[in-house]
Amino acid sequence: MHSIYQYQEFISEYLQSQYEIKEPKHLYEPIHYILDLGGKRIRPVLTLMTAEIFDTDYKKALPAALAVEVFHNFSLVHDDIMDDAPLRRGQATVHEKWNINTGILSGDAMLILAYQYFEKYQPKIFRKLAKLFSKTALQVCEGQQWDVDFETRIDVTIPDYLKMIEYKTAVLVAAAMKMGAIIAKTSKENANLIYDFGLNLGLAFQLQDDYLDAFGDPETFGKQVGGDIIENKKTYLYLKALAFSEKKEAQQLTSLFAKQLHHNSDKISSVKEIFNNSGASKATQDAIQEFTFKAFEIIEKMNIDDDKKSILRNFGENLMGRKV
Repeated sequence: MHSIYQYQEFISEYLQSQYEIKEPKHLYEPIHYILDLGGKRIRPVLTLMTAEIFDTDYKKALPAALAVEVFHNFSLVHDDIMDDAPLRRGQATVHEKWNINTGILSGDAMLILAYQYFEKYQPKIFRKLAKLFSKTALQVCEGQQWDVDFETRIDVTIPDYLKMIEYKTAVLVAAAMKMGAIIAKTSKENANLIYDFGLNLGLAFQLQDDYLDAFGDPETFGKQVGGDIIENKKTYLYLKALAFSEKKEAQQLTSLFAKQLHHNSDKISSVKEIFNNSGASKATQDAIQEFTFKAFEIIEKMNIDDDKKSILRNFGENLMGRKV
């Protein structure tokens, strides 16, 4: 097994090896730009790690890992357009650096490029990977649409929200891990269990991302802190605050989330105060821990050595201890 840092290096090296100078440059330059912004590359790391968890050389999983990374970044390019986000990983978003039309078209090309990486596998493996990828990609789109719909709905529930983040975020984490299992040709039971592990870890990850969006350090978070509040997103924090607050505070929160302001600092500050006073902040942290523990329980059911179980558990613990 390798370290997370080594997997990240393997992915970066493989990514650089795939670059070609191609025309039209305004299609491909934005693709290279967003991919070179890096990030922690958690999803492709999980593909490589899972292949090795099931005793297969990580190199065999590199094309699938890069497919996951390219698809993930495609979704970010389009998400940033929809959210009118100015920053991604501390740098200008693609549509800000170029323009919206370029962001849309380059994103479309990234989706196609992601599929092409599966062509490097033999037909039987290709079919399994492509089938999982197609299902996952569609779920991500469904999750994104729910996310948009929730901005104007007033009847969003906690189960609604959890289903939305499962589709928008967690299924791609789960699929990234299952792809490693498919390439390793492990048992169907192991492949399904690693998917469920990734799903619960992905839910915990997204809840933590929501928490950090409100309470993260702007110097390290890499995105605009308070972005979800500005966009009136019905996050777990918001829904819990609404459920826990007294009538007056709940009405204030609802009123704040019915507005689009030019100057948002006061809005962000007021909403965060309600999140804290209502107990929503603590409830969100408790939910993050709950889904993380569910993921750890699934590890024990896998038919793998104890040292491999420890590696998965340590990864989960480190991921949930992040500040960015």
